[in-house]
Amino acid sequence: MQFRHEHKHYINYLDYLILRSKLRAVMQPDVNTNEDGEYHIRSLYFDNYRDVALQDKISGINRREKFRIRCYNKDFAFINLEKKSKINGLCAKIKTTITKPQVEAILAHDTKWMATSAEPLVVELYSKMKSGQLQPKTIVDYKREAFVYGPGNVRVTIDQDIRTGLFSTDLFNPDLPTIATGAQQILLEVKYDNFIPEVIANIIQLDGRRQTAFSKYAASRIYS
Repeated sequence: MQFRHEHKHYINYLDYLILRSKLRAVMQPDVNTNEDGEYHIRSLYFDNYRDVALQDKISGINRREKFRIRCYNKDFAFINLEKKSKINGLCAKIKTTITKPQVEAILAHDTKWMATSAEPLVVELYSKMKSGQLQPKTIVDYKREAFVYGPGNVRVTIDQDIRTGLFSTDLFNPDLPTIATGAQQILLEVKYDNFIPEVIANIIQLDGRRQTAFSKYAASRIYS
């Protein structure tokens, strides 16, 4: 896994307007971006009956991981299974594609096929569903604007309208009822490998904007 730096900041609407203009001038839009300059993300997170992923995040455990299934723009023809790990403040993500019938099988508690999958990540999730009793827990929806920059492998994202499906795991329902995850703030995330180019650092410098450890999954569990 390639571990990367990841920084998050709350920003206000004025920050957002200024940043978006500057980022568009220097960086390239993410491949998922639509004609409006954004895209929709839906993630189905896994946890167990003790909420270990949630508690590890709240407690700030130094080594932690979480599994999720993710799709874009409510297009269920392309779906990823992802594992995100965090160690010593650095983050890494590995992913593999998974089909809609396979996800439907997981949601129906039909998981035996996972043990013999050719995808190591599917097998790992199966192992942890059995040993750690991980199960689909909740859905998180939000809108994202994303920009990339080659040197430093920099990725800057701006997320808004973060919403929770509460106790629902109905991933493929395009009309799934969701509610806002508490105070609706705009979240800026900056990710890079070993260094961040000066041109990007200057753009995202936010005097007085505090760094945050915000977690969309933790925010989605606010009502449970």
